[in-house]
Amino acid sequence: MTDLFDSPTDLTVSGGPVRLYRAGDAGPPVLLLHGAMLDTAQGVWRHVGPALATSYRVHAVDLPRHGGSRPWPGVLDDAFHRRFLDDLLDALDLPRVAIVGLSMGAGVGVGYALDRPDRVSALVAVGPGGIGARRRAQLLTWLFLRTPGALRLTTRYLARHPEAVRRSLATSLTAGASTPGFEDIVDLAVEEARAKERHGEPALDDWQVRAYGPFSMRLDLLPDLPRLAAPTLWVRGDRDTLVGAAELSAAAAAAPGSRLVTVPDAGHIVTYDQPAAFTRLTRDFLATTLDPLDPHG
Repeated sequence: MTDLFDSPTDLTVSGGPVRLYRAGDAGPPVLLLHGAMLDTAQGVWRHVGPALATSYRVHAVDLPRHGGSRPWPGVLDDAFHRRFLDDLLDALDLPRVAIVGLSMGAGVGVGYALDRPDRVSALVAVGPGGIGARRRAQLLTWLFLRTPGALRLTTRYLARHPEAVRRSLATSLTAGASTPGFEDIVDLAVEEARAKERHGEPALDDWQVRAYGPFSMRLDLLPDLPRLAAPTLWVRGDRDTLVGAAELSAAAAAAPGSRLVTVPDAGHIVTYDQPAAFTRLTRDFLATTLDPLDPHG
């Protein structure tokens, strides 16, 4: 199997550092976008990326303020990430690309596909953020996010208490500590927490924080989905406690030509819980959506 993560490349995109992982010599291009908080490309896509690279030209990036893509100044909200993707595709000389995103990465991918339908050939959105008008404990969450210093104290706590990161992952993954490669997953998450502390970063991304309002979400892509042009596969783990089944059902109903698949025995990070099942789903979807002879997807 092609090892996507053997030889990273460091780029400058939108004025900041970006770490890129590339593999695959043939097929349409596919861009992998990980989630927020302690996610990195090397973690979330550790199994899926190399498997896809046997059929596609895979590009995985550490999004700004993750992994090797540091340091970044300023506010990195949704508007920033949409501009960033445009600049990234220009830097990679990719006129069009299929986007496979998880959580925040899926939300960013959906927003970008709405902005630039000419540049997104297909979309796989796994437990996407940015869908739905309200969240549980909306006001309490908003108040916490606005509490001065709370998110940096959270970073400090996670960086200095790796056992807390381990417990959190053991609780959130469906197989707990028996998840294949669990210790490697924990090590990558702890390393990310420590990098956040070194760079003085908050525990949550600006994309998440700026999405919240006190009584409703400031970022809700659902009303815009009827104009989503890219063929889209919505994916949700059946035990996902962060993204509800109702929200994704509404997204699939609103976006033309899209469909929803629920993955059994998977939580929010489907690529950790069921990597083989997710890879099959993605392969099948891309095979029926993309022209394998078209280098631009």
